[in-house]
Amino acid sequence: MLIGQELCKALFNDEYQYVLAVHCDHEHIHNHIIVNNVNFYTGHTFETEHNQGKIPDRAWSKLRTISDELCRKHGLSIIENPHFSKGKSHWEWELDKQNLSWKEQLKRAIDEVIKVSEDFEDFLAKCADFGILVDYNPDHKIDLKFMLSEQKERNPRAKFTRAKTLGYFYESQQIRRRIESYKYQMSHSPTARIIRTTADKFQQSQGLTNWADRENMKVASKALNEMTASNSTLEELESAAHRAFAEFMVMSTPQFELSDRIHELEKQIPAIEEYRKYKVYYKNYTYLEGKSKKKYGENCRYELDQYHECRKKLKELFPDGIIPKIKDLQDELKKAREDYAKMSAERKALKKEADRLSRLAQQKRDSQRTLARYMQNEQAAKRKKGQLE
Repeated sequence: MLIGQELCKALFNDEYQYVLAVHCDHEHIHNHIIVNNVNFYTGHTFETEHNQGKIPDRAWSKLRTISDELCRKHGLSIIENPHFSKGKSHWEWELDKQNLSWKEQLKRAIDEVIKVSEDFEDFLAKCADFGILVDYNPDHKIDLKFMLSEQKERNPRAKFTRAKTLGYFYESQQIRRRIESYKYQMSHSPTARIIRTTADKFQQSQGLTNWADRENMKVASKALNEMTASNSTLEELESAAHRAFAEFMVMSTPQFELSDRIHELEKQIPAIEEYRKYKVYYKNYTYLEGKSKKKYGENCRYELDQYHECRKKLKELFPDGIIPKIKDLQDELKKAREDYAKMSAERKALKKEADRLSRLAQQKRDSQRTLARYMQNEQAAKRKKGQLE
């Protein structure tokens, strides 16, 4: 209640009437606010006074900013990267809980296409086979859109959904990365070998057949044990490995950005220190006059030239002319290096986990194939034996 009151105070500034209700009948406690949108001082509506101008400056953006500030103040969580995903309406949320959301159906269908695609162009070509309509234009800012063909059949006026609306992992660049990561998971070839007993030499030698049967049963038994070793299904293991590898790939961008910032700071700090070192010579030079100034300039020509070079370099590094304090930059560099080390450790752990899950998935996949080949060989051998008899 108090947080809700603080939010209304900051947003409405005691100029609008409102009713605040706190709902605590669900797991997530939340506020409902009903507003009389007429300012009782000016008579203008809330929309007129606050929703003019460019979209980023409108009231909903201010509301989110105020809400995030209050949540941080009171130790509550916030959505750190709201631009990565789009919120759901209550109707979509309810359908999603029941696994009925058309967006979820669309995302699952896209996931299936990714698994069977060789590259992004192949992905676009195969979408139709999975009931997905796709609109791709690399020249546009919004380059990728999707729609279920079933949705189009039900409503001919239905519009395509932007990839970004489905979430970060469904944008064109991320789909390319996901295809590569899935191909990486599938790159290992099975090692188990089933001996084919349909050849004439096995039919002519019972001892050779008995030996082959024993060897095949050993391989099949091992495959069966490997299949039942994990409680997870093949699909669950593949999905978990894919998620871990996707997270590993996603973290590369902020890590590269952090690396760039570290290199930038490593250039800025020495440049400022060098500038301060030679600035004293320039100050001394400006204080002098006449022959003293001329003599000082001749004796300290190198230092004065270095000062001008350092000043020129600072203008390139700080175009706005504002030179930060070295202590602030040193603190930022220290924290950036610590964050980079932490991020590197997290990415290494994600890659290790992705490899582990990928190996488990491949092992289960190989075991399934081995058992299938074993059963095929047994059936083929029985058929051939029956034909000979």
